[in-house]
Amino acid sequence: MSGFDSTINGLNTTMNLRLVNQNVISSNIANADTPGYHAKKVEFEGALRQALGADDQLPLEGDSPEHIVIRETDPVSPAIADDMNGVESLDGNTVNRSEEMAKMAENQLLYDAAAEMLKKKLGMLKYSITEGGGNR
Repeated sequence: MSGFDSTINGLNTTMNLRLVNQNVISSNIANADTPGYHAKKVEFEGALRQALGADDQLPLEGDSPEHIVIRETDPVSPAIADDMNGVESLDGNTVNRSEEMAKMAENQLLYDAAAEMLKKKLGMLKYSITEGGGNR
């Protein structure tokens, strides 16, 4: 679907990154009682900018859209690093279960919002193709 619609591609990438983030948060919660475990976090914003090409400066060498090469954005593989904001407990674990649960709830809401936007975008495309696309 690359090049089909930048909004659809962006929402797809966002949902994939949210899925990776949910898995990392789930892993943190699962390891909350593991001695020496350090909480992890996804470098979400940087990965999204990179996947969407927002951090690249593409030089325009003409006025034709064929001059810009659109690169494939999936599969998404963001950087996952230790969360340096965690406070280490006596056993060396840095997971704060209540913070991770709040992060999980926020991430789920943002995933659901992206899914709803994608649903509406696809609904508009479907409408324009079937109902609003021409005279009968």
